[in-house]
Amino acid sequence: MSWEGAYSGKLCRVTPPAPPAQSLMLLDAASLYFRAFYGVPESITGPDGTPVNAIRGFTDMVARLITDRRPTRLVACLDLDWRPAFRVQALPSYKAHRVPGEPEVAPAGLPEIVPDTLEPQIPVLLEVLAAAGIATAGAEGYEADDVIGTLAAAERTDPVIAVSGDRDLMQIVRDEPVPVRLLYVGRGLAKAEHLGPIEVAAKYGVPVGRAGDAYAEMAMLRGDPSDGLPGVPGIGAKTAATLVGRFDTWDELRAAVIDKTDARLSPPVRTKLAAAAPYLAVVEPVVRVAVDAPVQLDRPDTLPGEPADLERLAALGDRWGVGSSVERLCTALLKNAR
Repeated sequence: MSWEGAYSGKLCRVTPPAPPAQSLMLLDAASLYFRAFYGVPESITGPDGTPVNAIRGFTDMVARLITDRRPTRLVACLDLDWRPAFRVQALPSYKAHRVPGEPEVAPAGLPEIVPDTLEPQIPVLLEVLAAAGIATAGAEGYEADDVIGTLAAAERTDPVIAVSGDRDLMQIVRDEPVPVRLLYVGRGLAKAEHLGPIEVAAKYGVPVGRAGDAYAEMAMLRGDPSDGLPGVPGIGAKTAATLVGRFDTWDELRAAVIDKTDARLSPPVRTKLAAAAPYLAVVEPVVRVAVDAPVQLDRPDTLPGEPADLERLAALGDRWGVGSSVERLCTALLKNAR
């Protein structure tokens, strides 16, 4: 079967634009399909009445990202463990409120609470990606953030752009050895923020020279109730940003809590930090995105110029009633082809 016009006879031959510049796009898949699920009405259903809002919304987002950003490499990064054991062992409150049952006894590895109508759509999303020829990646015992952090840290050739609605990924932005940026979609694609060290520094008041690390340290001090991170009582975002700006490393800041001669900490702030010493001693691996996760890709990350399995992709579009979304994805791949 030839590619042009093959799907439902509706696609016309398209002359590709100039080749895109080399770049690697890393998608936080769970962040995007949750956003799609809540952003597209559940009244969008397949031929059998099954909700397909997440399938449609996610596929449309991927197509739009390819069209607008024109990456040459793309990986959809997966949560193989949304609540890793090493983080729970360090801080039992980590995401405990998201676990069904009794949070204080819930072990790591249990499924995050996923809406009943979203759960069956996730395997279909992965089938769409596979049929399109888009790489997926995961790491046993790690979150998607860690997969993204590891792939970004390992990249030495092409600029990287991560796409997520998770603020934690602001810590991966850097300029060297290759630029790493975050396309933050917390308010949707239409209002996406393109963030690098300069933008993160301006947004949170942290030092631009180490904006990523400083953001993580600020988050440790400030805490994050959505992730079960208590933070240091009495230390808000502004104070946290000021504090990390006075030190070059997290270890240096912690040492200053003990060293009462270090004038960079006022006595009241030192007292607050000292009272939270047990928390400060364990929180770093909980907040830091891993850069050494055992990531496995299901295929090479080169973005294909046409679907890997057009017939399968067409069948998925027909089966689930998302043919228009599938066509938009096919067209995005074709237009992006080198």
